Amino acid sequence: MSAVEAKLAELGLRLPEVVPPLAAYQPAVQSGVYVYTAGQLPMVDGKLPVTGKVGAEVTPEEAKELARTCALNALAAVKSVAGDLDRVARVVKVVGFVASASDFTGQPAVLNGASELLGAVFGDKGVHARSAVGVAVLPLDAPVEVELQVELTVA
Repeated sequence: MSAVEAKLAELGLRLPEVVPPLAAYQPAVQSGVYVYTAGQLPMVDGKLPVTGKVGAEVTPEEAKELARTCALNALAAVKSVAGDLDRVARVVKVVGFVASASDFTGQPAVLNGASELLGAVFGDKGVHARSAVGVAVLPLDAPVEVELQVELTVA
């Protein structure tokens, strides 16, 4: 077990299987020392646990947990191309999309679910730049979607 996966286990989490693509794309691709993930939905065992807009059908607290699930799914996608999460030298960027009710403005707090997980797992290597964007709708009516860019150590 990698040190990163041991840390996840210490946090009471496990790395899920890679979520299969919903369309014509790859869950993650590597270019040089960087891995870019596709947007990851908060899929659990092949389905969304909750759907709808944050600030309407979904509470900000629920959405924060869903963002954490998205980050776990993104880490699984990173591992699928990097081979080992211990190769992550740094989480460079997190981009998060929040399907928001028209008056909801708490997108940054929702995305803290992903950011806090990455910090807990990677420590200083998990500190990243981030964008938190409110959108009208996401695929499958998901409340949250997260993508990562990570830098790898040279193998």
